Amino acid sequence: MNRSEPIVRRKLSDEVFARLKRLITSGELQPGDDMPSERELMERFEVGRPAIREAMQALNNMGLVAISHGERAKVLQLTAKSIIKQVDGAAKIILSSSRDTLEHLKTARIFFERGMVREAAEKATSEDVQLLKATVAEQRAARGDSEAFISADMKFHTQIASISGNPIYIAVSEATLGWLKEYHTEMLIWTGKEKYTLTEHEEIIDRIEHRDADGAEKAMIKHLERSRALYVMNSEK
Repeated sequence: MNRSEPIVRRKLSDEVFARLKRLITSGELQPGDDMPSERELMERFEVGRPAIREAMQALNNMGLVAISHGERAKVLQLTAKSIIKQVDGAAKIILSSSRDTLEHLKTARIFFERGMVREAAEKATSEDVQLLKATVAEQRAARGDSEAFISADMKFHTQIASISGNPIYIAVSEATLGWLKEYHTEMLIWTGKEKYTLTEHEEIIDRIEHRDADGAEKAMIKHLERSRALYVMNSEK
């Protein structure tokens, strides 16, 4: 056996991170629990403060703990939303530097939402439909206020995802909409644009209410294909 397989010595902070992560994933530390103090961890692992702080920051970056100044870090409940949120910063950087990536995201959104709206048409209760109608009424009242109008728009699409009852769908919907919001132009509040959005949302609700999955999918595709032009790179504005 001639192949070289050197053993790489790990940084102290990497080893501390691995042990702390194991305490959380094994259930020894539960969501809501305080993490041990820095001094306790220093004594337990026989390492210095820098290794502890670096390991704790790595746990914070992964969404496993929340660090607050002057207080002990707390173990967080891992959710689909918290996991996806960890890639927020990187996703925005990639999107801001690549037209192709932004186009891919817009295409992926259409693929995702056409499935979501079909499921909504099959599962929606009368209460779900009323919530969607209330959001469109909220959006109509926000005409002329681009920030409020876009916020209601995002709420509408996330509500459709939430009808599935699947937290991963909801988290993906919120993340996708949040990333796209960075590239939404003022084109939305030009004369007539708001009217088109409201009319299309009403048509989607109507198809959901009538449990018409095919019709809901067609209405959603029409809506998103038209609105995809509203998301452009900053350099194109």
